[in-house]
Amino acid sequence: MSEDRIERETLIAAPLERVWALVAQPGFWVADKASLPGTVAEEGASMIAKNAEHGDFPVRVEKVEPPTYLAYRWTSAFPGEELREDNSTLVEFTLSQEGDGTRLRVVESGFAELAGSQELRGQNLKDHGEGWPLELGALKTRAEQPST
Repeated sequence: MSEDRIERETLIAAPLERVWALVAQPGFWVADKASLPGTVAEEGASMIAKNAEHGDFPVRVEKVEPPTYLAYRWTSAFPGEELREDNSTLVEFTLSQEGDGTRLRVVESGFAELAGSQELRGQNLKDHGEGWPLELGALKTRAEQPST
């Protein structure tokens, strides 16, 4: 396993546009779901992803290429701190049509450059490595729910 990046992917039984609408909510992977409705990624925009259990995480939208690519930077190991290069990781989402579904790939990188101890960087990498399958599973469940 790389000391700097996490790569995960999942196949979602939902159209690309539906998955895009969920992924284009900045901070969806960490924010309490109630705080997300109405937010849409705009390149250069910043917001605070609020999480009652883990804290508040600044998130900045780095790049938007609808409906196939989004990149965010967030203070993954430093909740509540102002976002800087040395306290944030880059999260990239790539979506592709696959049959009637959508393949969603996430790459989070920049763990090796995080400020702080090697222990902090290693724990952050481990926590996120375990967290992405859960977040992708939750996103898959939401995307595959029938429209109401």
